[in-house]
Amino acid sequence: MTLPTPTLRTDRLRLRPFAEADGDDLYAMHSDTFVMRYWDAPPWAGPERVERFLAGCRQMAEEGTGARLAVERDGAFLGWCSLTQWNPAYRSASLGYCYNEKAWGHGYATEAARAVLTWAFDTLDLNRVQAEADTRNIASARVLEKLGFQREGTLREDCVVNGDVSDSWVYGLLRREWPA
Repeated sequence: MTLPTPTLRTDRLRLRPFAEADGDDLYAMHSDTFVMRYWDAPPWAGPERVERFLAGCRQMAEEGTGARLAVERDGAFLGWCSLTQWNPAYRSASLGYCYNEKAWGHGYATEAARAVLTWAFDTLDLNRVQAEADTRNIASARVLEKLGFQREGTLREDCVVNGDVSDSWVYGLLRREWPA
């Protein structure tokens, strides 16, 4: 079952399927050690990683397991927001996002995630969306909490990246809690 990747709009943002032209921006963001310091994988070491990412986006759409959307403002790439692990039988999925440093602190992550969640609950008829955040990433935790997510627990020492062990918070948002 395919899951067509939508194009979504907010007051300031356009969320759209990825294009090959996004490669340089993707590589710049995912190879930045500061941006990726709380990520569950090391920064990208080479530009060949871009094609694997884009192929993963296409595969996710073809298999019907999710959608990853490029986020832009006035044509400028800011990052991405995704809905993955879509399970229509359980009416559940996982939310994820990543933004370049210039996009931080402007409310873009919250605004884009709100658009994806509206699509998830209204179009895909989800009952639950889950998200995870590294416990050191207070800004990401604030984004999730602003959206109405509830912290449900801690995954202790669930990530080891370049020898750095970290914990993750697990968040959940139920349809009945969604304020849309």
